[in-house]
Amino acid sequence: GLSRAPGGWLREVIAQINRSPSRVISIDFPSGLFSEVPVEDPESIVKASLTLTFQQPKLVFLLPSAYQFVGQWEILDIGLSDDFIEQLEDCHELVDHQLARQFLRQKGRFDHKGTAGHSLLMGGSFGKIGAVILASKAALRAGSGLVSVYVPKCGYDPLQTANPEVMVEVDDEQYIQFFNFRTKPTAIGIGPGLGTHIKTKEGFVKFLKSHSDPLVLDADALNIISEHDEIKELIPAKSILTPHPREFERLAGPWANDFEKLEKQQEFARRYNCVVILKGAYTSITQGSKIFFNGSGNPALATAGSGDVLTGILTGLLAQGYAPLQAGILGVFLHGRAADIGIENEESQESFIASDIPKFYGRAVKELH
Repeated sequence: GLSRAPGGWLREVIAQINRSPSRVISIDFPSGLFSEVPVEDPESIVKASLTLTFQQPKLVFLLPSAYQFVGQWEILDIGLSDDFIEQLEDCHELVDHQLARQFLRQKGRFDHKGTAGHSLLMGGSFGKIGAVILASKAALRAGSGLVSVYVPKCGYDPLQTANPEVMVEVDDEQYIQFFNFRTKPTAIGIGPGLGTHIKTKEGFVKFLKSHSDPLVLDADALNIISEHDEIKELIPAKSILTPHPREFERLAGPWANDFEKLEKQQEFARRYNCVVILKGAYTSITQGSKIFFNGSGNPALATAGSGDVLTGILTGLLAQGYAPLQAGILGVFLHGRAADIGIENEESQESFIASDIPKFYGRAVKELH
């Protein structure tokens, strides 16, 4: 029942608890921690081994700054209305199997590759073709009926060898500069391995000026966009942006704490009419109001190329007609769940690599079905 940071004798009690070698269990909240107020005095907060909270995880539980206080947490169902919680706009919600299952579709009996969407992945540069290989394989695993890639000429042989299921178009020798693909995709993902060569930047900005359909934007596409505010204005409506924290800082500016970071995420999504997926533990997803936090995944995803795989999954879902926010929620959940299944069955967190995500993605989908 604290209404302010503990002081005096109460602070000393908390310090004594934190010095104890005993297992510490907090009910609802670790004392001294607040749901939507930044931590000011770490020494005035109980460091729990386990927190048992009610119905929904508190917002602060999902933020990096609170991990040392909350420890492991579990939700106790006390009978509040799930339907009411889902209807709230300005709040947060944890994405679990039940929520993800609401969005997942099954292919119809008479569907064929022409009705299951056509994904185009644009990216790659000399030495970074692997990023597009990972993304295009993930788009296929996500169910896209057709997948094309647009890469520099140096990527042609690696892609035709590594992913025989994809179609390949080429640009300049070692980097993309023209963005003059001939295929007619239903969704485009840009960024993995793209590079920031001056000709690439110029060609990308020119492409944005002539393209109005939603895109999936990642990696160097985001880095180019972050260089000038006028480029941000060119982001097509309903696009999906997938920055990690450093990329988002370049896009939206620095923040003082995790709560301000979330406010910037919502503000950016509203201003540019897009879906922002801020990657990390409990990846946050918003279209400007409600924030969804992903409940799947583990530290095995902290490996090179896992973001490229996510770009491919999101592009594949968008190509099949999923709404951008639905694609974001479902794609992030399945991406994380594939990593969970991987380390539950075959790999360790240390040995897991990005190409394992498409390997276990199908099992994650089957769980939801």
